Amino acid sequence: MTSFNAIYQDAVAQKGSQTALATMLDARLQTPATPDELASVGDDRYLSLMSLRIFRAGLKHSLVDAKWPAFEKAFHGFNILGNAHLSDDAIAEHMENTDLIRHLGKIKSIRNNAGFILRTSEEYDGFGRFLGEWPVTDIVGLWDHLKKHGTQLGGASGSYFLRMVNKDTFIFTRDVITALKARNIIDKQPTAKRDLKIVQDKFNEWHDESGWPLSRISLLLAYTVG
Repeated sequence: MTSFNAIYQDAVAQKGSQTALATMLDARLQTPATPDELASVGDDRYLSLMSLRIFRAGLKHSLVDAKWPAFEKAFHGFNILGNAHLSDDAIAEHMENTDLIRHLGKIKSIRNNAGFILRTSEEYDGFGRFLGEWPVTDIVGLWDHLKKHGTQLGGASGSYFLRMVNKDTFIFTRDVITALKARNIIDKQPTAKRDLKIVQDKFNEWHDESGWPLSRISLLLAYTVG
């Protein structure tokens, strides 16, 4: 019951037909970006989206999104070099800006993550090139790298950031976890490296069987849950 075809048939049964399932999948997901497409995106856009994900965590997304133009203005379009060298005085000024969400840890994460992106960009000739070169067969390794070298990118934030920039990844939504448990692949939320590798290996198998990207397989799994 863990083959890709079994999962696909379960999802078809839940959604009523192959056509209905395909329509739902297409409506929810873009085709993952190619390495060249990821490389073509400026580092400032990666910092903006990374910061947007961090501020969305624990808050209503529409509230954060409505304030994001003010963030773009206050942080000068998320210029990497300038934000990597933000002074403590500048951060204190941002904390007085009522147009922003004034969370000190998250404001500081912009400076820290600008430094992370800057260092990575210098090594790989662009942060997007770094993302594009990372193999999706070890996407959990990329999650771990973001957590270790970035700020406030642990938990689900790393995978959701990757989905936002259209790097292929699966995501541990509640329904995906439920589906993985139902197939006895895991028995709890996977956090340990061993459990994450088990899930990664299974997604790699399904990818090999189907040719589908990880993101589409992830949503397919969610659709098997009634």
